[in-house]
Amino acid sequence: MERFFKLRENGTTVRTEIMAGLTTFMAMAYILSVNPGTLTAFGRIDMGWYSVFLATALAAGIFTIAMGLFINFPVALAPGMGLNAYFASVVLSSATSDHPFTWQMGLTAVFISGLIFILLTITRIRQILLDAIPDSLKHAITVGIGLFITIIGLKNSGIMTIGVEAGNAIPANTFTDVLYFETVFHLGSLQNTNVQLALIGLLLISILMVLRVKGAILFGILGTTVIGMLMGAVDFSTLSNPSTPWVPDFTQLNFLEFDWKGILHTGIISAIATFTFVELFDTFGTLVGTAQRAGIMDKPEEGKRRVGKAMLVDAAAVAGGAILGTSTTTAYVESAAGVAEGGRTGLTAVTTGVCFLLALFLAPVAALIPGSATAAALIIVGVLMAQSIRQIDFNDMVIAIPSFLTLAIMPFTYNIANGISFGIVTYVILAFVANVSGKKKYDIHWMMWLLAVLVVLRYLLIGSQG
Repeated sequence: MERFFKLRENGTTVRTEIMAGLTTFMAMAYILSVNPGTLTAFGRIDMGWYSVFLATALAAGIFTIAMGLFINFPVALAPGMGLNAYFASVVLSSATSDHPFTWQMGLTAVFISGLIFILLTITRIRQILLDAIPDSLKHAITVGIGLFITIIGLKNSGIMTIGVEAGNAIPANTFTDVLYFETVFHLGSLQNTNVQLALIGLLLISILMVLRVKGAILFGILGTTVIGMLMGAVDFSTLSNPSTPWVPDFTQLNFLEFDWKGILHTGIISAIATFTFVELFDTFGTLVGTAQRAGIMDKPEEGKRRVGKAMLVDAAAVAGGAILGTSTTTAYVESAAGVAEGGRTGLTAVTTGVCFLLALFLAPVAALIPGSATAAALIIVGVLMAQSIRQIDFNDMVIAIPSFLTLAIMPFTYNIANGISFGIVTYVILAFVANVSGKKKYDIHWMMWLLAVLVVLRYLLIGSQG
């Protein structure tokens, strides 16, 4: 083990690596209960809670171990927050249309995006795309996804409700224009038990984070669940429910549940583009940031080589997770928690992966957790992602306006792709105007021009509502 993971060379020990791996697991174990709730939209999408739980634990376990064994990298992977919410929102928003976007089509889109990632990584086009997008837009995308996740948490908890006081009757499942005096967002009833529990969970997780408790989100979810038990908001039937067995039942996996007949559906093209685009920046930031924290980038050439290999494992995880039945599996920023505990090698990742596989035997416990508890966690995840806003220069309008449109349009149109699209087009236009006027010189990569044209064509040919 010493020789395989090069522990001495990296200035670490077996004990340190194992403790770091456990810390990483505690920091991200919340995904075991959050992802099934998010992908099934709390029962509104028929993927099956237990089926998604199995896929989540397996994908996180298998590909995190692969990252440790093959790359010797202290980074863990699991189904990513933001893209799972986007997955669910696309399926729900089209449920009543003439051509619904089913969850099987969603898994197909994720699988194809994984294959695209593998191709982009091998051909190094991935690096070109990363160089093309301005850093300000990368940070804005992260913040926008954080706000997107926050709205989902607020809605699922009942803290925020949706309503329109329009003068005319509005048919169900249609879109309508809202006038300036009409209200869309409302505060939910504070007398509602679920709302009360969500607020308690939000406060509990926040206090634990202020106290710098490792695994604050997970412990906050567990603590909220205990309080929910006292409030009568927890269903104990899951402990003996055959649908959530203690021994893993892999026959319930949504294995290879793809819909190839719907591959040319207009919605699936947009979904593939969004999954690929968002994952591109999310993974890059996580891998490079974690590598820097772990000291891997102290040797730049070797560091870049290892990050490149890690990207290939990450790409394979996207496709592999879809095969197992979950949305995009990606590198997790919570890996930094393990690095902060001294994790420097792949043994940290292997330890985390093993913990996820052992969690397969705890499905009934995960199913106990009420939706209000996981909704509170989603809001806190939004806080963490919003931290990137400090990296955006709002004094420079060429940077500020596209960044703001990116982070604002994502949550308010309830669509990640819309935010990214508006950000790209406005940046290209404003930077071009600034360059022509001679006010200031901004770099506009040729790939940005191409992306801007593709975005405009997308809205002209496919439309925008929905």
